[in-house]
Amino acid sequence: MTTKHEQILTYIEALEVGSKISVRQIAKAMEVSEGTAYRAIKDAEARGIVSTIERVGTVRIEKQQKKNIERLTFAEVVNIVEGTVLGGRAGLHKTLSKFVIGAMKIDAMLKYVDVDSLLIVGNRETVHKASLEHGAAVLITGGFDTSDEVKELADALALPLISSAYDTFTIATLINRAIDDRLIKKEILLVEDLVNRDKAEPVSLHLGDTVGDWHRMVEQTGHTRFPVIDRDGKVHGIITSKDVAAVAGDQLLERVMTKSPRTVTGRTSVASAAHTMIWEGIELLPVVEHRKLVGVISRQDVLRALQYNQNQPQGQTIQDLILSGFEEAREERSVRLSGVVTPIMTNQLGSINPGVLMTLINEAGESAIRRLKNSDMVVENVTVYFLKPIQIESQVSVVATVIDIGRKFGKVDVEIYSGHDLMGKALLTAQVLER
Repeated sequence: MTTKHEQILTYIEALEVGSKISVRQIAKAMEVSEGTAYRAIKDAEARGIVSTIERVGTVRIEKQQKKNIERLTFAEVVNIVEGTVLGGRAGLHKTLSKFVIGAMKIDAMLKYVDVDSLLIVGNRETVHKASLEHGAAVLITGGFDTSDEVKELADALALPLISSAYDTFTIATLINRAIDDRLIKKEILLVEDLVNRDKAEPVSLHLGDTVGDWHRMVEQTGHTRFPVIDRDGKVHGIITSKDVAAVAGDQLLERVMTKSPRTVTGRTSVASAAHTMIWEGIELLPVVEHRKLVGVISRQDVLRALQYNQNQPQGQTIQDLILSGFEEAREERSVRLSGVVTPIMTNQLGSINPGVLMTLINEAGESAIRRLKNSDMVVENVTVYFLKPIQIESQVSVVATVIDIGRKFGKVDVEIYSGHDLMGKALLTAQVLER
């Protein structure tokens, strides 16, 4: 039986792309409270199927796929540049293929304007009209308006006509930053990236099944671990070969299974799932949505995903900015990171930011463990002892030495120097992901 929340999400997904929705409208159509409607709309926004735009409202949009991670919908652009929609609202769900800055003569400019691109230009009505006629949306800088004729053309062609108070440079920077943020999010693998929901229902057993049913499922699939669900798809347990060893074939699974197992959702990060699997000694994690089974991930799935993701295109993170100025030197059981404290790495007092120092400690510690265990890992705990503040433009060295290493863990002693002076120490422990 589906919940009201699920029914509302199904209703929203069935709406035509570009449709406007509201809490009151959903509450009336689905005969639910406005609170229930509001929570469902927020969930739909988190899933990327609706977008809320100031002074426009909430609009059904086409969900962005990973392969188009470098693109944005026009609805998202409106939010990014804090813009006002002057026309073409019906096209806000569309995805822009590129943006063009209109700082040249109109004939030269239009050579670069393609269908579904975005032209960023100032108060030039002739250009606004020509861009729309070429199939491109228009973003007017400086907060300027345009003629009613241009607005009517935008409405007729369903091409967004947007005005923003920002200048051209700021708008281009904001859009580029949004694209870079998406690339960073792409780097952060989520469980939903591993679960193909287009496939048939995940293989599972039911509460009424027996150990004999488990044996038959093993023969059919070649797997030995299965989630156990009820008629509504809710996960109640996990059954493995250890649970059924020396158990009669007519014994019910619910009597021998591991009850109330750990589960994850599609929005759980793969790193977090890996940590759970190692910490709990779990080989299989059910993936649930609204408490219902939608898939499973194994430890091997997680390891393959983490290894594959290392080779994917990435945006530049704060960590990248910090580490770009540091050189790494390696010895048998230790790693040294050396660099200078730049202004971007300091706090308001001119000393190194604690978050920056923690990044350097983590990087040095993980690199030292990786020298001995060529595996992915999850930092479990860091205990830091600050001795002296490290000032701007100081030469800093972070030396990480492995003091204990095992099959599933590593311990590292970290020392922080400014010149030849010891400024701080830390003890880092990490869980190692076996290959």
